[in-house]
Amino acid sequence: MKKTRITMALIGLAAMALTACGGGKAPETTAAPTTAEVTTEATTAAEETKAEAVEAQTVTIAAAASLEKSFTEKLIPMFEEKFPGITIEGTYDSSGKLQTQIEEGAPVDLFFSAATKQMDALDEKGMIAEGTKKNLLENKIVFIVTTGEEGNYSAFEDIKNAETIALGDPESVPVGQYSKEALTNLNLWDEVSAKTSFGTNVTEVLNWVSEGSAKAGIVYATDAAQKPDQVVVVAEAPEGSVSKAIYPVGIIKDSPNPEGAQKFAEFLQSDEAMKVFTDGGFVAAE
Repeated sequence: MKKTRITMALIGLAAMALTACGGGKAPETTAAPTTAEVTTEATTAAEETKAEAVEAQTVTIAAAASLEKSFTEKLIPMFEEKFPGITIEGTYDSSGKLQTQIEEGAPVDLFFSAATKQMDALDEKGMIAEGTKKNLLENKIVFIVTTGEEGNYSAFEDIKNAETIALGDPESVPVGQYSKEALTNLNLWDEVSAKTSFGTNVTEVLNWVSEGSAKAGIVYATDAAQKPDQVVVVAEAPEGSVSKAIYPVGIIKDSPNPEGAQKFAEFLQSDEAMKVFTDGGFVAAE
């Protein structure tokens, strides 16, 4: 009997000790987060950080008229979806006009010219932010006629046979400068210019030919591709007759929105943006 009482007492003491130490109930544990949960949280955090990092702003670009379709239809919507805090507003005209507007103080953040001449002029005046100028695209110079007229021509030089001709103004329109260069080198400038109407930008030249008010003209290949049913490309400017049509991009030194301008400039150099350009007929500048 005495031995039984001692054993029962020891069992009781052991039970009390276990209860005091929590041994009477297994400690509760919190399940470790799954890989999917960790990934989701990390992605959400990254998106929130990105959104906070982009301050709401409107970036103004001044771009050659031949770039308008690529920008308005695809590139700007793509960029604004990627950076919802930044709005892009574009002005599209001849590069010479845009250069003048920038020189006169227009609040432009980024300039995209259809020729190096205008960009270099601004750069020489210290108006382009250091290290931001880049030759991005190349275009081709082509002789076009109104659809239905193509049977009368077979070579670039045949433009001299057209009754009425449309060219860009070589004083301010890059495509006009390229046109004059090519025709001068082919000894055709005097003959052709005598029956030419000069447009204020390449879009105007394209419209005159597509509408038939001019039977022939010289534009960029990318512009001709916009109206395949209304104009026909007869030929490219002969090799060696004209300089390469290079499109440089640069950020204005006194840009009101340098952060947004930098992001947009970087986006224009991305693979996804370059695909839009090449789909539109441009090629990457070498």
